Amino acid sequence: MADQFLGSYVARISSSDHYASDGYALDTAAQMVRQDRANFHRFGIRDPEDDSDPWFRTTAARARFEKMLNKSSAMSGATRNAIANGEPLVEVEVYSSSVRVRIIGY
Repeated sequence: MADQFLGSYVARISSSDHYASDGYALDTAAQMVRQDRANFHRFGIRDPEDDSDPWFRTTAARARFEKMLNKSSAMSGATRNAIANGEPLVEVEVYSSSVRVRIIGY
């Protein structure tokens, strides 16, 4: 079965996304992108550029999301570094069994 494109969303990975909900610093870009969705859906912490999405509303869905984000095909090394060390604007493309993240602004 082909990896079907489902849609995309835009999000600012800001300083609040670099920390878990209990306050500890996150280590990886995958964790930070996942935290952005937890902040958006669960905690109402949103940046002006953040779009909503229908895929990552639950804790279980975000756990699956992080597993997809950890695959090498999900983000380039440069994208991972930009997220881990800054506050870039990203586009997340969502497919039926994968995701792809790219930087679209700073």
